[in-house]
Amino acid sequence: MKKRIVHLSDLHVSGPDFVRELGENVIREVNSISPEIVIITGDLTNDGYPHEYEMAKRYIDMIECKSKLIVPGNHDARNVGYENFEETFGTRFPVLKQEDLIIVGIDSSEPDLDDGHIGRANYEFLRRHFSEEEKLEILALHHHLIPIPGTGRERNIPVDAGDVLKLLVDLKVEIVLSGHKHIPWKWRLEDTYFITAGTATTTRVKGKSVQSFNLIEIEDRRIEIIRISSKDGKRQSLFRIER
Repeated sequence: MKKRIVHLSDLHVSGPDFVRELGENVIREVNSISPEIVIITGDLTNDGYPHEYEMAKRYIDMIECKSKLIVPGNHDARNVGYENFEETFGTRFPVLKQEDLIIVGIDSSEPDLDDGHIGRANYEFLRRHFSEEEKLEILALHHHLIPIPGTGRERNIPVDAGDVLKLLVDLKVEIVLSGHKHIPWKWRLEDTYFITAGTATTTRVKGKSVQSFNLIEIEDRRIEIIRISSKDGKRQSLFRIER
């Protein structure tokens, strides 16, 4: 298996903090990578209004990739925005299955709240799809399941994060992708890697963090996670996984 997966998050295309130059850089850089899959983990819009979804769709349509898996974030769920999400991008629980991998997306947002929630009703959904151990299994959601340092007081972690973490470890899910905090980070719990993307296109960065997105390069049983600067395309290898 040889694949390149781009992981974007927290675009806030319609917000006042969106930087057009960064947005153009990201499109140009992603298209130069020619990824087989693009995953976007939420906050495409700022307030979930229909015209904002139109703006987000126009932007995302510029990404030259046939396989895109997109989940909503807390900003996208505002003002009944979850309905607009479904009309624009389809299901809030997308699943992408290929011969050698499976990517499951799940909506962790709650209407008009910044808090996250997976919900017991969705645990069986995860069990059902993450049942093929020979495949690389990836979960994509907006909210982080483990606190991220350098982001201030923790307030928005999913209320059922403990149960979800145990479920993912038991299911041997290898990679969990998220956003929300606008800070790139990585954790490892047992044999599961939790990778958070920063904001790719806005000025809403914390501390000395910079705008960025992630590239996941998969070749045979080796996986490399690379952080790419939205400003100048500079790459930094974060870590490698030997499956």
